[in-house]
Amino acid sequence: MYDLNGKVAVVTGGGGRHGIGRAIALRLAQEGADVVVTDIQRSIDRMREEDRQAGWRGLPSVIEEIEDLGRQALGLYSDVSDSAQVTEMVNAALERFGRIDILVNNAGSQPGRDRVLVVDLDEDAFDEVVRVNLRGTYLVSKAVCQHMIERGGGGKIVVISSGAGLRGRSRFAAYCSSKFALIGFTQSLAEEMGPHKVNVNAICPGMVDTERYDFIAAALAPEGQSAEEHRALMIRERSQAAPLGRVAVGDDIARTAAFLASSESDFLTGLAISVSGGSQMH
Repeated sequence: MYDLNGKVAVVTGGGGRHGIGRAIALRLAQEGADVVVTDIQRSIDRMREEDRQAGWRGLPSVIEEIEDLGRQALGLYSDVSDSAQVTEMVNAALERFGRIDILVNNAGSQPGRDRVLVVDLDEDAFDEVVRVNLRGTYLVSKAVCQHMIERGGGGKIVVISSGAGLRGRSRFAAYCSSKFALIGFTQSLAEEMGPHKVNVNAICPGMVDTERYDFIAAALAPEGQSAEEHRALMIRERSQAAPLGRVAVGDDIARTAAFLASSESDFLTGLAISVSGGSQMH
């Protein structure tokens, strides 16, 4: 276990019941941190019907879970790609807790129209992916880094990139471009923030069994195959390709994030860590 008592963490994109963000927020709370969790308001529209019927309410449900662990929590609806909303979010976090020690840049674009060949990729679909994944990470990191520099004492920044940031894939050009860019951004920010004792590292998950793959399957399913059938096929094929024999779940990513958020990672910065069950080695 890592000792994050007295620390305040911000996790973006954390309202999904099966998502990476929720898993990370809960793990950081279990380790002792108070947590600010953000999401976009329309995330409720992406909810699985089974989750809705189970009473899942998105961001408010995550906040309740964190508080049930005995930690303080704040839920904020915020579009990470909007600089004004990011400023409001960071100010609200500081007003509530007085400091930010840990930032996890997890918010990501919704898969869909971007999962096509480059020759069929609309400009606005490409721009949307870059706007959320890259611009969003830049804006939130900039605002939090300014605070970390001003207060002194160091900090931890974790960027959720992807295995698609290590190797390009057909029909993933927009996504791969944004995730490759996040690794470069991580390395640059690590150099800049090193003198301020702020560690900046990226996690590159392989396939993670989350709600996002509902949308990916819907976008990639061939004619005559349902999204559910294609999703099951993707999970089966990725599991068979991984040396450890399965795809990841949110907690696999959360464990790595907790390590990077702790003092155990104090001499690690600028890394891109593959969490893929061995399906990607570099």
